[in-house]
Formats: sequence, C-alpha cells, structure tokens
Amino acid sequence: MLQVQFIRDNKSTVLEGLAKRNFDNAETIINQVLKADETRRETQVLLDNVLAESNKISKEIGNLFKSGEVQKANLLKEKTGQLKEQSKELSEKLTIVSNELQDLLYQIPNVPHASVVAGKNEEDNEEVFREGIIPDLGENALPHWELAKKYDIIDFDLGAKISGAGFPVYKGKGARLQRALINYFLDKNTGAGYKEVQVPHLVNEASGFGTGQLPDKEGQMYHVGADDLYLIPTAEVPITNIFRGELLQEADLPVTLTGYTPCFRREAGSYGAHVRGLNRLHQFDKVEIVRVEHPANSYEALNGMVEHIKEILRELKLPYRILRLCGGDTGFTSALTFDFELFSTAQDRWLEISSASNFETFQANRLKLRFKNKEGKNELAHTLNGSSLALPRVLAGILENYQTENGIKVPEVLVPYCGFDMID
Repeated sequence: MLQVQFIRDNKSTVLEGLAKRNFDNAETIINQVLKADETRRETQVLLDNVLAESNKISKEIGNLFKSGEVQKANLLKEKTGQLKEQSKELSEKLTIVSNELQDLLYQIPNVPHASVVAGKNEEDNEEVFREGIIPDLGENALPHWELAKKYDIIDFDLGAKISGAGFPVYKGKGARLQRALINYFLDKNTGAGYKEVQVPHLVNEASGFGTGQLPDKEGQMYHVGADDLYLIPTAEVPITNIFRGELLQEADLPVTLTGYTPCFRREAGSYGAHVRGLNRLHQFDKVEIVRVEHPANSYEALNGMVEHIKEILRELKLPYRILRLCGGDTGFTSALTFDFELFSTAQDRWLEISSASNFETFQANRLKLRFKNKEGKNELAHTLNGSSLALPRVLAGILENYQTENGIKVPEVLVPYCGFDMID
C-alpha cells in the first residue's frame, strides 16, 4: 500500500508509474485519496481541539468544586456535555473518512521501479539474460504428461478422481524425485544463509491483506468459510506475516528466511496444451525465499536473489532465461519483478518457474513492518521474495529435457537426494 505522504509529495511520479501499468482512472483515484486525506487531517485537528478544550474545562470544574463555586462548575459541566457530543460526531466522521481512505489506497498498485518499461502484457516483457543448452531430442520427444503415464510416476486421472483436475498424485520415483527437489532447494537456500522455517498453510484475513493477496486476488484463493481462513497461494504470505506489526532494529537487517509449503490456487480454469499436466495446477509445492531489507540495500539484495536462483538452475543444467516484467505484467504489489523461465523442449515453449520481486515499502506499509534506524526514528522496511523454486514446471522441464530412449536421466546434483539416476 502506498503511503499518502509519498503520493502527496510525488503525485506526478505516481501517475507516471501507474500509467506504465495501464491503471485505469489513476488520476481520479489519486485525487480522491488526497481529498480524503485532507478531510481526515482536518477532522483530526478539530477532534484534537475539542478533546483539548474538554480536558481543560474538566480541570477547571474540579478546581471550582474544590473552591465551592458549584454554580459555575455546573455551567461548565453543561459545556463539557456539548463538547462530548461534538467529539463523538467528529470521531464517527474520522472513522468513516479513514476507512474510505484505506479502501481507496487498497485499490492502488505499487509504483513500478524506474527500470520497468511500459507495456500491456507478457509479450512486452524484456529478456535480460539467457543461459543453457537446449537439447535436441528428435521427433519422438514426449511431453511430460505422456512421460508421466509411460513411466507411471504421476497420475493425473487418479488426482482428478480424489479431488478434481489440477491435483496430481505423484507415485514411486516421481514422488521421490519431487521430495528430492524440495530437499535440494532447501539445502541450497540454507547454505546461502537463509533460515528455514515451517509455517501454517492457512492464514487469516489480516495476513492476506498484509502481503496484498487481499483484496486483489481474493477470487484466486481457497476460502475456508467456517473458520474464515484462507489456504495459502504461496509461502510468501505466512513467512512475510511473521513480521506483521513488528518493530525491528536496524542491526537486525537483513532478515532472510526460506520455507517449503504446498500452495493452493483456484486460477487453473483454462484449457489446452499450455495448461496440461503440470503446467498449471490447483495444488503444487514450492520453496520460497523471503527477505526484509534496509531500503538502501534492497535492490542489491534483489540482484543477489537473482544470482542465487541462477546457480540452482545451472546445477540442474536446465536451459533458462530471465525476463524483466513490463508495467502491464508486473504484479499488483511489486515494484520490480524478474521472471525465470525454463525451456520445455518437448512442448517447444518457455515455462515460468520462478519470480523474484522487490515490493519496496508496499507490503511493509500494510504490515506496519518497521525498523528503528540509526537516528532512532521508525522507518518502513523493504520486503522481497522469490521462488527457489516452484516444483511442477521444474519437474516438467527435467522430465522433458532429460528424456532418452531408455528412460529419463536424473540431474546429477539430485542423485544423492533421490538415490537413483534413471527413471525407467
């Protein structure tokens, strides 16, 4: 959530940034925010004055009663009654306008970083890096959903029977390879200094608002109505909310955490080969990295996250590229996002497997996540997160890119984790 002071001081910059996102009615909403904030501040001043006058008169009444001037005291008591009524009306008005201001702010996405270009959708994203050799598999290469059936390692029909489409069942070596990837990712992250945490898979509404999934992505989340809880769409939500309402010390920064969770998303609703198999699921596994940073260091930290994910993909020996997302494709809460995509040789297309994002103060403002700086003042921290990695499409890439006539090779780095080097 943007800070009102920032909007007031940088109105033209905010509008230029929102234009990169093709955000409709930006100027109208920004003007509404500024007007609502002005009303809120004016109302707060009036309320403070009424309360101050009321307190002053209350002290005078006490002194008058002590000195025996009962008649004057009673006259002033009538005045305090009027002031209490005024303060009640002003308090109610302040609550209404504050809620209106909050609702308006929730509608405004983050302002993109200066390096983000304007654009409408994924077609306007900028490729900034590419690495790895795309294997030549020949005409008989199979997509991963056919390989999964051939080697009996993932059963999509069984998952549909148990739950519905988008809930696969991993079997035998498929399940072991999945577990191997999770452990490998966690070991890489903890080896890089991230502290491992295990977090709840359901969160309350405040947590959803804190990281920006609510109200923006409410339709994509599974809601457990009886308990008013939400199944997490990513570990980013519970991990980042560890710090909701916290005041850190500058010496505590950076905070670096990693965690594995299943993720639940209702968004898988389209049809066709591009969403077949593991390409898009309602439930999938992911290992996440989250950072809380000093504002001066957050973009250096983002670059470090990108390099860390690169190293993982190099060890897996998968061909990949990195995209800097354009304004129209950047997520609601992000200021700058780099997407990682691996090349699926059998599908002849790029598959998104990770994104690393800097949210600057956008999430921290919602979370009220601050740190006390060297001058002793409270300052909003910057939050960042990245997938390292989302498993379904990594697994799909491994199955497709490592397939041979005799079976599917296991990436060398994963062999110690799963105990076999071939799926046949």
